[in-house]
Amino acid sequence: MPVPQQRIIAKMDEYMSRRDYDGAEKHLLYWLSEARAGNDKGGELMIAGELAGHYRKTGNKEEAFKFAELSVKLVEELGMEGTVSAGTAFTNAATVYNAFGENERSLALFQKAEEAYQASDNVSPGLWGGLCNNTALVLKELGRFDEASGMFEKAISFMADVEGGELEQAVTYLNMADMAAARYGAEQAEPLIYEYADKACSLLEDTKAPHDGYYAFVLEKCVPALRYYGYFSAADTFEKISEEIYERGAGKSEGT
Repeated sequence: MPVPQQRIIAKMDEYMSRRDYDGAEKHLLYWLSEARAGNDKGGELMIAGELAGHYRKTGNKEEAFKFAELSVKLVEELGMEGTVSAGTAFTNAATVYNAFGENERSLALFQKAEEAYQASDNVSPGLWGGLCNNTALVLKELGRFDEASGMFEKAISFMADVEGGELEQAVTYLNMADMAAARYGAEQAEPLIYEYADKACSLLEDTKAPHDGYYAFVLEKCVPALRYYGYFSAADTFEKISEEIYERGAGKSEGT
């Protein structure tokens, strides 16, 4: 019997809205065992991707790699190459490898994700935007700045067609600020850094996206970069908003 994928994701969002990483892990592992017991390979693939992302966020390299590798293996077992699900699985796995510095391995999987999306007719702008942004991060780490710049610009363009895409655009602009500093040096890149950071702040302030757990997560992700570039007031404001959202989320009910 297939596991209820949408319900699993919705509950995962609840755990993350209050930063309950232990609860999220138990939730995913429970449903992983259910998927395996019911021989639901599609459900197992989805959960493996979520677990890879979870362990990436919590810094558990061994477990993150294990589930990233499982995701890729399941795509091959299921004969799903050339599908949106395959592209998403490859993207998730590639992001794991990038997080732990294995950039060449990461880039190869991002290229496979791009091939899978190109073979599909129903890839959303949000998926394309995420792929472009993450591919650009790897290219930046490899010193391929011109290619990275083009990918960042594509990510900005794709996310313009996504409801609430301002959040992802803000993250991309801060990534572009980091790349400018790496490419030109902090002093020479200062005008670009300020331009990108200003855009990021405006997008985070004016977004039409709901002020939910994901908004809090994005703010939390952006605060260190803003503070590093001297945007102390904005960083403090966003940090306060993020904490308030998480505090509200902590009052939600628990369960599997």
